[in-house]
Amino acid sequence: MADQVSSDAVLRLFAEGSTVVLQGLHRLWPPLIEFADQLAADLGHPTQVNAYVTPPSSRGFSPHYDVHDVFVLQVAGEKHWTIHEPVLDEPLRTQPWTDRAAEVAAAAEREPVIDEVLRPGDALYLPRGYLHSAVALGQTSAHLTIGVHSVTRWSAVESALDLVRTLAAEDRELRRSLPLGVDLADPASVRDDVGAVVTALQEWLGRVDPDQVADRVRGRTWAQVRPEPVAPLAQATAAAALTPDSVLRLRRRLRASLREGTGDRVTLLGGRRSHEFPAATRPALAALLATGELKVADLTGLDPADQLTLARRLVTESIAVVAGAHVDGGPDGVPATAPEPGPIGPGAPAPDAGGDDGERADALGTGS
Repeated sequence: MADQVSSDAVLRLFAEGSTVVLQGLHRLWPPLIEFADQLAADLGHPTQVNAYVTPPSSRGFSPHYDVHDVFVLQVAGEKHWTIHEPVLDEPLRTQPWTDRAAEVAAAAEREPVIDEVLRPGDALYLPRGYLHSAVALGQTSAHLTIGVHSVTRWSAVESALDLVRTLAAEDRELRRSLPLGVDLADPASVRDDVGAVVTALQEWLGRVDPDQVADRVRGRTWAQVRPEPVAPLAQATAAAALTPDSVLRLRRRLRASLREGTGDRVTLLGGRRSHEFPAATRPALAALLATGELKVADLTGLDPADQLTLARRLVTESIAVVAGAHVDGGPDGVPATAPEPGPIGPGAPAPDAGGDDGERADALGTGS
């Protein structure tokens, strides 16, 4: 496979002073999965976890800032951290430090606000925008960075403008062509048209429903948070063998909510997808979302046959999983055991994020 890491190259580069970066540990190691899930639930913003291993007496990274908040947790060895005031307060994803490299370099020459050595068990909080650099001392240093990808007011700005763009497209006046022979190089020739557009957009912005903007922020954020993986064979087998005593568990990190659908339908919003169900299933769906785990027989307001029908659909559409589902190992080598249940909270880690140490997190690229 062309994209596999070369272990001999890692050894060579580490011996030469390079830092080893382990990204996305909030997806890979159960203790960090649970930790990141719970922290996100407590903070109300998505999180991610990376690890950085720096060889002795080597610089982990040069002065820079990140566009997300970071908690640094020192795990092994010692690392000397130097923190400076921001050159830009609360930068957005579209405002990386590389766009201000000269300002960052100049600011790093000033008196630091923090100049400390972190030892195992120490923690450091870095609000987004604060300049930082670090050097490992006499032994190999390892630390975790907990990235907090805050959903910002700018996310609402982007969502509001997207909504205005959608609504304003229905305005015939804004769809009109500019006059024949217009000279776009001459601002005066389009001043009246541009003025009319600005006035119209101001009017459209005044019609925007804040609830619709909030819903778009939710959709853009949730769509970029990947829920826990499912074990396809185990869950398919369990779905076919459901009984009233089978236990359903809401899929971890699936941010789900209910909305009124059209006609006699109810809509379950979950991550990137929306699912339409008969309105009669609303109490049962609400019970699952409220408790996170229940027996098929406890799907409220349905008769036993409808409970089983709904339960199978919830499993096959990857909204819920059958707790403890597994299949015996077979010749195809497919993993046999489904993921163990874990804490369920309103927050969720950010997916596929880069992180601190100059790595750009890309999990919530629409503004966090």
